[in-house]
Amino acid sequence: MTERGAVLVTGAAGFIGSHVVEALLAQGRPVIGVDNFDPFYSRQIKEQNAAHCRAAGCKFVEGDLCDAGFTASLFERTKPAGVIHLAARAGVRPSIADPIGYVRSNVLATMVVLEAARGAGCERVVLASSSSVYGNNTKVPFSEDDPVENPISPYAASKRSCELIAHAHHHLTGMPTACLRFFTVIGPRQRPDLAVSLFLSRVSRGEPIRMFGDGSTSRDYTYIEDIVAGVLASYERIDVHGYRVWNLGGSDPVSLAEMIRTVGEVVGNEPIVTREPMQPGDVVRTYADLSRARSELDYEPATPFREGVAQQWAWMRARQH
Repeated sequence: MTERGAVLVTGAAGFIGSHVVEALLAQGRPVIGVDNFDPFYSRQIKEQNAAHCRAAGCKFVEGDLCDAGFTASLFERTKPAGVIHLAARAGVRPSIADPIGYVRSNVLATMVVLEAARGAGCERVVLASSSSVYGNNTKVPFSEDDPVENPISPYAASKRSCELIAHAHHHLTGMPTACLRFFTVIGPRQRPDLAVSLFLSRVSRGEPIRMFGDGSTSRDYTYIEDIVAGVLASYERIDVHGYRVWNLGGSDPVSLAEMIRTVGEVVGNEPIVTREPMQPGDVVRTYADLSRARSELDYEPATPFREGVAQQWAWMRARQH
């Protein structure tokens, strides 16, 4: 791609968004970041992420993407070459408590962003989806061509809805559109409510952690730098494909019990585990088939799970001092 116009990144103050912003700026691209600083977790954390982005040269805007007037005006004013839409409410269990809020933040906002991108003449859009769309598919690893018609949480359903909306939008407008199915992302700046972050904090303080189920459930953890590499590659290459879904994962699932052991070893404390029943909406496993991403994006995850946890813990410790 020869065009080096500005990229508009939504959710730019979040975990993945702030890393994507910095990587784009490092490539020499102008970046406009937008975030609504949703109170799902501490605004202070997001402000710190936004400060990193501003310091690197990102133009930052605060606002609600569900507000069609605000979003259309933002796109019209900034005229981005393309969009990386990462803004969303994340999390399976919270979506069960607030399904309406999740549909608004994820589905409505995505439709508004796509329409604003069309109106502003954007060249391409990359959207964040999720491995949760696979539900409890029994075939592993999960391939992009597998059926994804049986989500088991409002969050998963909202992400699948975004993929369908994006497909319809591409069909009608011809705008190159990528949907990226992220598998559980770890690393510096990870949201504090996610298991690795939560467990690192609690185990380091000698506090008990809750293990839902017997420890055999597994997740395909993916280090943040690997995810960012996949996001940037998809942005560069989506124009060749039109509409495309890509898995971005680590393709090396880790059981919950193994994850807890690794956290204990990295921190240097023996985890105190409280066993509880499986939670509604939680899937049994995630496991990414990366064949398509490898062949079309040259995507190759490079950071093993233990190293990723160690990097996240080093970052967390540095912030404590």
